[in-house]
Amino acid sequence: MGSALWIAISGLNASSKQMDVIGNNIANANTTGFKSGKMYFANVLSQSLSGGSAGSMQIGQGVTVADVATQFSQGSLESTSSSLDLAIDGGGFFIVEDADGSQCYTRAGAFHIDGEGYLVDINDFRVQGYAPASPALGDINTRNAQSAPVATTSFSVGLNLDARTATGSTFYSSQTVYDSLGAAHTLATTYTKTEGDGEWGMSITLDGNAADTQNYTGLTFDGEGNLEHVYSSAMGTPTGSGSGTATSTLADGHDGQIYQAGNLVLRRDGVDVWSVHSTSDYENATITSYGTLGSDDTLAIDLDGAGGADITVTLGGTWAANDTLTIPFTSTEVDPADINVSFSGLANGATIGASGMLSWDLTSADAETISGYASTSTVKALVNDGYPSGVLKSLAIEKDGTITGYFTNGQTASLGQLALADFPNPWGLQKMGSNLFSSTLTSGQAIVNTPGAGGLGEVSSNSLEMANTDIGTEFINMITAQRAYQANAKVITTTDDMMTALMNIKR
Repeated sequence: MGSALWIAISGLNASSKQMDVIGNNIANANTTGFKSGKMYFANVLSQSLSGGSAGSMQIGQGVTVADVATQFSQGSLESTSSSLDLAIDGGGFFIVEDADGSQCYTRAGAFHIDGEGYLVDINDFRVQGYAPASPALGDINTRNAQSAPVATTSFSVGLNLDARTATGSTFYSSQTVYDSLGAAHTLATTYTKTEGDGEWGMSITLDGNAADTQNYTGLTFDGEGNLEHVYSSAMGTPTGSGSGTATSTLADGHDGQIYQAGNLVLRRDGVDVWSVHSTSDYENATITSYGTLGSDDTLAIDLDGAGGADITVTLGGTWAANDTLTIPFTSTEVDPADINVSFSGLANGATIGASGMLSWDLTSADAETISGYASTSTVKALVNDGYPSGVLKSLAIEKDGTITGYFTNGQTASLGQLALADFPNPWGLQKMGSNLFSSTLTSGQAIVNTPGAGGLGEVSSNSLEMANTDIGTEFINMITAQRAYQANAKVITTTDDMMTALMNIKR
């Protein structure tokens, strides 16, 4: 009968410890990543009343706690507003490292960036992963994350040039492009309606400076408003019939007025008088200004009659009456092709384009459409492949743990990848507090992989895993533990009554 007291006491102790486990599970019901515990009981080795080996007369010696096992079942995922809040959907643990270099493991993914740029947990332990193109496990740092500038090499313009536009009228488009240092420049194109049917002269400038070279200087549209040809025109060296000399230059941005091959013939009609010869191939050309004609005088010539100076002719030597001056022009027309322009002399030794050459994409599948319909001239799209430098603006983490940085220049880049760990026996992990586990001989060594690989779960961003405590189950367990405690207490009081009755026999 005396053994009953000790047996009941073991039951009280076991039920009390069960209540401790239940209380801890309920207390951590709102703890991120918490894994509940479950108590397992075992009976104490029985004794045999008969002393035999058959075991037919064995009486137990009470109960003991065999194990308090961590339950690694999946907790529910709760949405959050932070992209650095992470949950593992499936098996595995985040790997974190303290200041001493010791690694711990956690399911609590409430991470943030510390003052030094490291990705850390709520304990300021550094989250472990892989740097871009590195197989070595280490800290994830975003401090020096920056997007380098890329010089513009190709651009495209989508627009319509109004077929009703009067000869000599202009239209403009401009866009921002970037040099090799990330400095912004204005790339502008002037479209000038020429005398030719469906022909538009075109000159390209960078920050107002004319291109060093431009392989095509005009566009030609067919009767349906489709781009039919691009052409290249140039002015040759002038020649005179007398003893005088002459040089000619194009006014900035006016090379696109040259739209056909032919000659512009000028004639000195008298003192201080020059005129366009009647055989000129540019029928509307006029001389817009000239001064006292002598050595080094200049003539300003309007090719299309729309006003302004397209060509400047500098005269030298002696010109007699009826002397003529012929200025030759060449023009080559081809099927639509990319227009290449080059610029030099940028500040700080910067360059733009590929080896100094910018290409206007007119032929690829991605090229913007240029049309010549009888509707208002308008720019529809401006595209180029350059961008300035950028600083890190925000982060996003993919299912496979890839950390993507979003920069102020609109670019994205991979900044690394998270690593997860699994164990041969996760029930052997030691709880360290603060939502952390450490490996033991029983758990085995960590098996490290990226999320989604090797049977590991995937990472869910803007989410946190909640505790896997089932409150309903815990309440039921609580009632069971309470009843067991009460029953064991009743055994003690009953045994005490029996012992009291025994002591009263002598009376």
